[in-house]
Amino acid sequence: MPIPLYRAKADFFRALGHPARIRLLELLSDRATPVHELRAAIDIEASSLSHQLAVLRQHGLVHQRREAGEVIYSLALPAVRDLLVAAREILQTRTADQGELVDEISRHVDAR
Repeated sequence: MPIPLYRAKADFFRALGHPARIRLLELLSDRATPVHELRAAIDIEASSLSHQLAVLRQHGLVHQRREAGEVIYSLALPAVRDLLVAAREILQTRTADQGELVDEISRHVDAR
């Protein structure tokens, strides 16, 4: 029996559910990057970095290739970059809405 789309989406979003994986995808959105540069940009143990990259590979979000003895990672799908941009826009809007709510609450407190 095929997996329902909503379950596939939930599995996809679980793959994004770790801050290190999000950060890796953000870094890879700019350009293909060697592992040693990813390690320098993210303050995690090498074994944890390897695990997080493996999760992203298993979900088809990144590719790896060897070049001159180095392992280079890149985004597998340009749409991942678009998803990260959309997430940032959603968070900015949500934060702005919360800021307006805080302002409104402050006005009501001041009116008393």
